[in-house]
Amino acid sequence: MKKYTDLYWRICEFENLQRAWRAARRGKRDKQQVVEFEFEAESQLIRLRDELVSKTYQPGAYTNFHLEDRKRRLISAAPFRDRVVHHALCQMIEWLFERQFIFDSYANRIGKGTHRALDRAQKYCRRYRYVFQGDLVQFFPSIDHAILRGILARIVADEETLWLIDQILASGAHIHTDEYRMQWFSGDDLFAIHRPRGLPIGNLTSQFWGNVYLNALDQFVKRELKCQAYVRYVDDFLLFADDKRVLWELKERVADFLQSLRLVMHPRKSVVYPAQTGIPFLGWRVFRTHRRLKRENVRDFSRRFRRQIFSYERGEFSLADLNASTQSWIAHAAHGDTYRLRARLFRAMPIKPRDPEPAPAL
Repeated sequence: MKKYTDLYWRICEFENLQRAWRAARRGKRDKQQVVEFEFEAESQLIRLRDELVSKTYQPGAYTNFHLEDRKRRLISAAPFRDRVVHHALCQMIEWLFERQFIFDSYANRIGKGTHRALDRAQKYCRRYRYVFQGDLVQFFPSIDHAILRGILARIVADEETLWLIDQILASGAHIHTDEYRMQWFSGDDLFAIHRPRGLPIGNLTSQFWGNVYLNALDQFVKRELKCQAYVRYVDDFLLFADDKRVLWELKERVADFLQSLRLVMHPRKSVVYPAQTGIPFLGWRVFRTHRRLKRENVRDFSRRFRRQIFSYERGEFSLADLNASTQSWIAHAAHGDTYRLRARLFRAMPIKPRDPEPAPAL
């Protein structure tokens, strides 16, 4: 396997940092940190470059908050200057790993995404009788730093680039300390509880490294288990076959392999069942002939849409923003059989025109 040893100077180049800054600010130019950085962008980028070249760069503190989205998740936002560094790093090393990935890994990759994962799952649903649906317990909080760094070092042999990776890994090592429920594995001693683990949900590097980490599972399923009908999106994955006994055996072998990554499958959510009953996957229930949005997703949109209408009627939300948000959801919902659902929702929650503001007195 070819190793690449001359990457760090490319990461530090001003042009690479400039591209990273533009990528990091996309869709966030109204945020205070982004505005402050942009006000003196050139000097900020030069300062970042000098810190990287001299190896005095230190990541800043994360801003943490919990997102209540059917399950409680800790989201960690890095300072904007650190997000620029994350983009600069990924721009230089992502392609090295991309060609190692299998076709049916769909998360956070150009040309992939949720809708293509759904298309692939539905294709296999039509072809096979049974599906094994796997779900990992606390995936991002469980990612072991020593294992991840070993995987990265097999491709990135440049010690200076690995130094930068170490800085980013160390900055998030204790983010999930209060969230992680300790899992014990064969051979662990009492010090295993202190192993550095966890990637901050919200980092670009975390999304990328999550794919790198689970590429080992993808390769095992394809090369060792010889299962061609396989789809993965982050930590949700599907294996298909015509014999459910085969899938139960594959489930045991996958569970054993995941031990080597210090990961555990969810005992209740990792099951084998007939594909014709519908597969709950990425917010949809996928059937052989059609797809339906899951009820909780429809409920979440209805609540958000109702709040936006109320804000619009009070003058706190523009019609353009309301339209953009709604059209985005419509485009997503249109990937399934939702025409009647959409018509019913919008009939039930019509948008009333705002009263015009009174003309100023002369």
